[in-house]
Amino acid sequence: MERWFHLKENGTQIQTEIMAGLTTFFTMAYIIVVNPEILSQAGMEWGAVFLATIIASIVGTLVMGLFANVPYAQAPGMGLNAFFVYTVCLGLGFRWQQTLSMVFLCGLINIFVTVTKLRQSIIRSIPASLQNAIGGGIGIFVAYIGLLNVGILRFDSGVPTLATLNQPSLWLFLIGLALTIVLLAKQVKGAILLSIVLTTLIGIPMGITTLAESVSFTEACAALPTTFGAIFTAEGLPSLFADPAKIPLVLNFVLLAWLE
Repeated sequence: MERWFHLKENGTQIQTEIMAGLTTFFTMAYIIVVNPEILSQAGMEWGAVFLATIIASIVGTLVMGLFANVPYAQAPGMGLNAFFVYTVCLGLGFRWQQTLSMVFLCGLINIFVTVTKLRQSIIRSIPASLQNAIGGGIGIFVAYIGLLNVGILRFDSGVPTLATLNQPSLWLFLIGLALTIVLLAKQVKGAILLSIVLTTLIGIPMGITTLAESVSFTEACAALPTTFGAIFTAEGLPSLFADPAKIPLVLNFVLLAWLE
C-alpha cells in the first residue's frame, strides 16, 4: 500500500484516506439520483441513467486512484446535464441520442488533448486566481442547488422568495446544518461524514429518508440496454450531421461541453 500510493511521502495515512473517501462519497452521492432525475426529462430511462452514473463514477475514480495516483473522486457533474436536457434537447430540439453522441465526440477531443499534452499547456495558461475561483464557483453552485432542493430559496414568477418554515425537508436541512457546524467547531474527527449519517437517520421518522421512489437493481439492469450504445444506433451518430443547418449547433455544443 505504501509503495503504491506513497502515503508517508504525501503526509497521510490509511485511516485518514478511508475517512476522507467515505466523506467524499456521501457528499457527492446525490448525483446518483439527481443525474437520472434530470436526464430522464429528455426521454432517457431513469434506471439506465441511474446505473450508468454509478458505473461511470466507479471507473473514473478507480482510474484516478490506481493510475494517476491522486485522491480525486470522479462522477458526472451538475451543469452539463442541465445544459444537455434543457438547452440542447428541449430548447434546440435534438434527440437525446444525438446529444449523447455530441458528448461522445467531446470525450474523444478530451482524450486527444490529454495524450498530446495540450491539456497541461492549457492548464498552465490559466491564472492561479482563476483556478481558485473555479473551485469556489463550483462550491457556491452546489450550495445554491442544495438551497433550492430543500426549499429555503424559491422563485415565484421569476422572483426569488424565502421559504416558510413549515416544510419537514427544510427543518431536516437546518438540523443537519447545525450538526455539521457544531461537530466541526468541536473538531470531531469525521464531522461531515458523521453529520450526514445522523441527518439521514433523523430523516427516517420524519418521512423524508425513504426508498419509495427508487428502482431496484434488477430493473436498472433491464433498462441499461436502452442507453448503453445508443449513440451507435441510427438515431445517434449517423443522424447527427444529417441536417446541414444544425452542424454549427453541433460544433458549438461539442466546444462548450469540452470547455465545461
